[in-house]
Amino acid sequence: MLEPTYQADVVVVGSGIAGLSAARRLTGAGVTTVVLEAAHAVGGRMATEKIDGFRLDRIGQLLSTAYPELRPAAGLDGLVLRPFAPGVLLHSDGRHHRAGVPTGARGARGALHVVRALASAPRAGSAPRRPVAVPGRQVSAPRSRTGAPLGTAVDQARLGAAFTRLAGTPVERLLVRPELTAAEALLARGLPARTVDGFLRPLLAALLCDPDLTTSSRCADLALRAFAAGRLCLPEGGAEALPELLARGLPAGTVHTGVRATSVSTTSVTTAEHGEFRCRAVLIATDARAAAQLLPGLRVPDFHPVTVVHHATDEPPETGASLLLDADRGGPVTHTAVVSRVDPSRAPAGRALVSSTVLGPPGAQVDTDVRMHLSRLYGMSTARWETLAVHHTADAVPATPPPHDLRRPVRLLAGLYVCGDHRDTSTVQGALHSGRRASAAILADLGADRPLHTADPLPTPRAA
Repeated sequence: MLEPTYQADVVVVGSGIAGLSAARRLTGAGVTTVVLEAAHAVGGRMATEKIDGFRLDRIGQLLSTAYPELRPAAGLDGLVLRPFAPGVLLHSDGRHHRAGVPTGARGARGALHVVRALASAPRAGSAPRRPVAVPGRQVSAPRSRTGAPLGTAVDQARLGAAFTRLAGTPVERLLVRPELTAAEALLARGLPARTVDGFLRPLLAALLCDPDLTTSSRCADLALRAFAAGRLCLPEGGAEALPELLARGLPAGTVHTGVRATSVSTTSVTTAEHGEFRCRAVLIATDARAAAQLLPGLRVPDFHPVTVVHHATDEPPETGASLLLDADRGGPVTHTAVVSRVDPSRAPAGRALVSSTVLGPPGAQVDTDVRMHLSRLYGMSTARWETLAVHHTADAVPATPPPHDLRRPVRLLAGLYVCGDHRDTSTVQGALHSGRRASAAILADLGADRPLHTADPLPTPRAA
């Protein structure tokens, strides 16, 4: 019998960042690859809408400069990351408090020096002492021993030292810690209640897109480690800059948009528009729900819904390039920022873009409620702000409650693979890392001596 004629070695279904990063590695290894995308643009949920010179992210997930998959060595040397101001701003009792993260051994020694000095300070009623100076870091005494959302000055110094230790902890050690929910882990580790409620809860909610902190504590530890080891950031030009950079690195003709896959097997992908694509292996790189339609029996997780409200103003708040969190949780906004101060390309000259994130289902009057909350957070009127867009994504972020396997299998059987943020951590880092694992599995199998094609085509899923 004649050997089948292959149109490509590998067909990748889906052009999100997981599929595109896998395709980059496959083509770089000399494997002919075709990427099929049902939409008319690459990127999936990392989409950016353009309105009147503004660039508006649909979800606006926070990135970190500490993500290994975003480093130039990972093949993304053309990606420009715009960092927020160090740490975050916390809004509490009508005031803003800077929560910084000291890094490196020098920061750890400085934090320890503060702890020792404050522990030996006079008791209440004694003459007040001047704040302890730490090289390279400003330390200011709070209004009272419990006035700041981080707790006392001793609590703040201990937290800084803990972050420094966390930044240097190998990932492998974090992944063998006892697994709880993120909320349970915060309580179990004996941290001061003021520090947990005033800082760590709102910070983790923003990093995980999970307001109730039901996420696995291992995912939370990884998120906090990235926060401690790097800077929160945004890609210059909008979220779409990352998938577009990955797509530009592929050989011409690799990506085909407007092509919807209807069924898959280990040797082919059938599409609604262009018939059958023959291949030696298939990689499903769609979101979890679409993947389950092509792979009946694949588990579909729950999701954290995200709503992003974008406002334009000619008089931006005086918070600079800071990420602002509500330590009091007094409204729908989890975090907000003048993102045009972080990335000036996101707004036309003379105007500012304020992007705010609401976690959970949005209320009927989401824009009105967000405006009122932003007025309190920024300490200024928002009545004249222009609403540019309200983006609600029900399936924004896959939920990862414990027990959660952070390295879910990407190889279903020889010739059939799956990747995406639902196979790893629910972050940009997780999506890119799952693409790396999937491409490695495909390359290993394509180089093996045993036959690849041992399974019958999967049945076409019934219409919902």
